[in-house]
Amino acid sequence: MKVIVAGGGLAGSEAALYLANNDIQVELYEMRPKKTTGAHTGENFAEFVCSNSLGSVGTGSASGLLKEEALLLGSKLMEEAFKNRVPSGNSLSIDRKGFSNKITELINNHPNITVIREEITSLPDTPAIIATGPLTSDTLCNEIKKLTGEENFHFFDAIAPIVKKDSINFDKAFYASRWDKGDADFINCPMEKEEYENFYNILTTAEKIPLKSFEAKYFEGCMPVEVLASRGKDTLRFGPMKPVGLFDKRTRKEEHKNYQFYAVVQLRQDDKEADLYNLVGFQTNLKWGEQKRLLSSIPGLENAQIIRYGVMHANTFINSPKILNKTLQCKSNPNLFFTGQITGVEGYCESITTGLFAAINMLRQLRGQKLIELSSKCMLGALLEYITFEGHKSFQPVNSNWGIIKKVEFDKKIRKNKEEKSAILSKIALEYIKEIKDGYIC
Repeated sequence: MKVIVAGGGLAGSEAALYLANNDIQVELYEMRPKKTTGAHTGENFAEFVCSNSLGSVGTGSASGLLKEEALLLGSKLMEEAFKNRVPSGNSLSIDRKGFSNKITELINNHPNITVIREEITSLPDTPAIIATGPLTSDTLCNEIKKLTGEENFHFFDAIAPIVKKDSINFDKAFYASRWDKGDADFINCPMEKEEYENFYNILTTAEKIPLKSFEAKYFEGCMPVEVLASRGKDTLRFGPMKPVGLFDKRTRKEEHKNYQFYAVVQLRQDDKEADLYNLVGFQTNLKWGEQKRLLSSIPGLENAQIIRYGVMHANTFINSPKILNKTLQCKSNPNLFFTGQITGVEGYCESITTGLFAAINMLRQLRGQKLIELSSKCMLGALLEYITFEGHKSFQPVNSNWGIIKKVEFDKKIRKNKEEKSAILSKIALEYIKEIKDGYIC
């Protein structure tokens, strides 16, 4: 038996490895490096394009619960993500190069995977998983439109700059954690009021790269910093530059323990060697010269060496509620499955986990078994139900979040206790995933 997997990103890599590890011959198509996407920097599989963070760990968060579900279901990429973890407090951030290198090695050396470095320009007639992501080529987009009769939607995604650690001025910058809890894993560049106002003026008057031919529809979870700034002078101070609970312990004296900075720029480790750091929440579409000027206005980054500038690119996703079943199978073609960000899930964990789920159902179909539909009592099931719900008036991408998971009637004593509520929801979800794993998945 053979399956075509189109796309070597997170979802496609996860799907290919799962099928190959279950003795299915896989032809994995990846158009890079022959044809670039405008956002990827290399030709490796499972490349992290935007941030290097997969979000919170621990089942007290929606993202953390999804990670646990993925691990229980046998996700190879999630397993390798933890192996390539770099310090970032309570979040899972990775050495993106080390991670991608490992996944590429596993794929290239797998006896059941044949890598084909070509653009896939038509939808296969044989069993196939389409995981070409939000940067699907125009040619394949047109083929998808022919199949579904539906126009694709578009929104924009933005990438944050990365700087060299040894170019950061630690006379001004310092390591700390939020709320004085956890390890001091983040580099912080604090601002007083005048410094913030100067930064804000530069940001709001800086030149942007033209968006070319189609209208931008920004995804709220990855909003460019200049767009956030345009919503009001204090928007950033209550968003990615929020200084609450942040202290510089080098200089803080007991009598000044309640002193709070006006704003702060936070940087997160991007590689295992801790040489590179990305600016948290600083996705941008500013021209590169303007980015240099903006970063130079941040205390501690006056002479920062920018390794990668922020960029913006178009993301494409299908109208999944009309096109897909909850199994991720195409309604009009049972041989065809879609997965990853092209379906309207947003985020690294979401891409990995849906890639795994599409492969699980593809394997079951090849074996003549009934396909699995997950309940929304687990986070993966809630995501799948959301993206395939036909009642959407305006379908837009979604991350894992508590708002989409199946509602539970809580005792009055804990209705206002978020930690207890998330603990109960997580317990229900993980018990359910274990039942699915034991009953249906090899």
